Amino acid sequence: MGEAADAIDVGRSLRALRRKADLSQRELAERSGVPQATLARIESGRAGDPRFRTVERLVRAAGGELIIGLPRQVELAPVSAVPHDDLRDEAGRRYPAHLDVWEVRKPRDWPGAWWADWYNLPPERYPLPLPLATYQLNRCYRDDRRRREQVRRTFRVRRVTDEQFAPTCWRFVAELPDGELVGELRAHERNPRLCYGDYGDGAEREMVLDGVLVALAHRRLGVGRRLVEALVDDMRTWGIRSAYAIADGGGVDLLLACGFRFEASRPAALRLDRVP
Repeated sequence: MGEAADAIDVGRSLRALRRKADLSQRELAERSGVPQATLARIESGRAGDPRFRTVERLVRAAGGELIIGLPRQVELAPVSAVPHDDLRDEAGRRYPAHLDVWEVRKPRDWPGAWWADWYNLPPERYPLPLPLATYQLNRCYRDDRRRREQVRRTFRVRRVTDEQFAPTCWRFVAELPDGELVGELRAHERNPRLCYGDYGDGAEREMVLDGVLVALAHRRLGVGRRLVEALVDDMRTWGIRSAYAIADGGGVDLLLACGFRFEASRPAALRLDRVP
């Protein structure tokens, strides 16, 4: 078929197409009418010289396009390679190309370690040996994981400046490229010297964090931390040194991770339960 064709790794290209289409070998075999065993041999490189018609049926069934032309006359959009294509399991086999595969270092990395949430065991007492790598077969969980990773990569944080807000009110939003709001931070400035009647122009300024909200579906993706970091960056720009906040639950961990420290001299949290 020529030197240019010899340089094409058909198996690697088919695995990349399957991943893009989110198809298993069995699903692609059913769509194309090519036996799964034949597809497996082609992808593993054991099918020496597969028939052109067979490759064409597989490529089209995976949503790809097979083009034949003279060198440099046709430019094709590259298909992203399978990121875990070089990983092998204990038997030396490749992992499914259409799935997301990650290395297992601790029990929490392995969906099969259902016992990891209840037991804090040393490695020698693990009920099962940990695999080298793993993946998620459940399509709902897999799609949710991919969607969350997409959000993590694409969300952006910006400060909202609007005439409806007073100059001392600060608002930051985290949003996706399509404008969907995934998080928000609000804060306000205060001048501690006003309490003592000092209205001088050089009076100290400090920030009070009113709240950080992150949509439930987008939590644990770093949205809240990015919002707080944006606030701190703008405080640095405007020469504001201190920020204060009251938090509970997971909010405490978030603020501690962003550099806040406990301050025992500040007011305590209070609660009122209304009498029926």
